[in-house]
Amino acid sequence: MANSPVSTALSSGAANAIEGEWPDQRFALVSRAELWSYTVTAPRAQALVYAGGGYTSLFIDKEGVEVALWLNSLGIDAHVLVHRLPGQPDGKGDVHPKDIALIDGLTALRHLPTTLPLFHVGLSSGGHLAGVMACQTVDADVRGAIIAYAPLNANHRRHKYPEGKPDYPPVEKQDFYDDWPIGLSGHPHAIPKVPVFLAYALTDTSVPIQHALRFIETAAVQKLDVDAHIFGQAPHGFALRSTTGSEASWPTLAADWIERRL
Repeated sequence: MANSPVSTALSSGAANAIEGEWPDQRFALVSRAELWSYTVTAPRAQALVYAGGGYTSLFIDKEGVEVALWLNSLGIDAHVLVHRLPGQPDGKGDVHPKDIALIDGLTALRHLPTTLPLFHVGLSSGGHLAGVMACQTVDADVRGAIIAYAPLNANHRRHKYPEGKPDYPPVEKQDFYDDWPIGLSGHPHAIPKVPVFLAYALTDTSVPIQHALRFIETAAVQKLDVDAHIFGQAPHGFALRSTTGSEASWPTLAADWIERRL
């Protein structure tokens, strides 16, 4: 079991019920937003960590807590965001709006010190949220965003890959993807304002490589600071657990990338 974090409630609502056992716990419903803080002695930087789950759940251990502990090993305070999910019941007889994850992300930022450099770190749909957060104008020293196998832009209704893919339920989730096609040319509000590190799997059928390629094309034209790593045999959701293929090197590459920005 991982060390217990310091937990801060970011919104009202009932206590969240977690499913499963460490290290494979998940949230199928998020009643209130929380920030789980894993800190180190004399941190060099801090990170907001966003777990994936397709905006319908959160794989809080695999893509949240384990990432936070890795960041701790680099001397970085890590704060895992347990954000509410678009279209889920809000406890007041309605559902959460399309941008509830962004609202919770911005609230989390206000609870962090402004004295430490900040990185956004997200995997899968959490990588999309990291990209959204990297587009915001905030009062923080944001040094970059680390994004792995994230549905950045090809879930947009008008830009889907493959073409003809059905819209995602609930509608609030699809609307959020439409509002924020990260790195997609023609949507300037959705271009990250900070350096970005990408890690993708070439044959990923859950999140096709086109999500990354479109961002890379935009980065080349607009001369953005983007490092992209594409691993030929990696599975979707490789996170920090896949150690048999070349994707096992991505944490080392990401750590070097962080070091160069501190």
